[in-house]
Amino acid sequence: MTISDNLKMVRSRLPDHVELVAVSKTKSNQEIMQAYDAGQRVFGENKVQELVRKQEELPNDIEWHMIGHLQRNKVKYLAPFVTLIHGVDSLKLLREIDKQGKKYQRVIPCLLQMHIAMESSKFGLNREELDEILELDGLEHVKLVGLMGMATFTPDMEQVRKEFAFLSSLFEYCKTRRPGFSILSMGMSGDYEIAIEQGSNMVRIGSAIFGARNYP
Repeated sequence: MTISDNLKMVRSRLPDHVELVAVSKTKSNQEIMQAYDAGQRVFGENKVQELVRKQEELPNDIEWHMIGHLQRNKVKYLAPFVTLIHGVDSLKLLREIDKQGKKYQRVIPCLLQMHIAMESSKFGLNREELDEILELDGLEHVKLVGLMGMATFTPDMEQVRKEFAFLSSLFEYCKTRRPGFSILSMGMSGDYEIAIEQGSNMVRIGSAIFGARNYP
């Protein structure tokens, strides 16, 4: 199956209201262009250096999403062009994005990453940190538009379902506090159908489109 075939198959399983982020990390420009030529315009990367390079080399109508853990000292490289930052996991990071947004005269859309998995290695905010950010005023160059989360890496799909249900309930809560919340980004190649069942409207899919990762 080609990348184009895989993309068509994944799209056929997504309801119309669900946006597909094709996770292109470690993939070559040629592989990304196969998805581009099949109509895909939204791509997700998790390494700043790789994302910047691809943004410079590939068509300028691509929407680039930063989906990985973002360090504050790297925000300046993404600030001129990034379409959406998925992984805002601290107030300090949010303030830095605001600062860089001001520098480039942009309002940068962001998702707050919640820690919903049993694994301590995953990044994300807790409920107290979430509430602190929701109460913030005065950040004029960031726009909080939703939540993101990653479920535990486990074959126990009931555990995954519970974690997604929890994130979905947090999303509903946030919408009562912030009218601009509209995106719930959860679900990857192995669990996106459960994520959609639990309310996700943005999925991040890599291997089901591009095949296994190309790690050096």
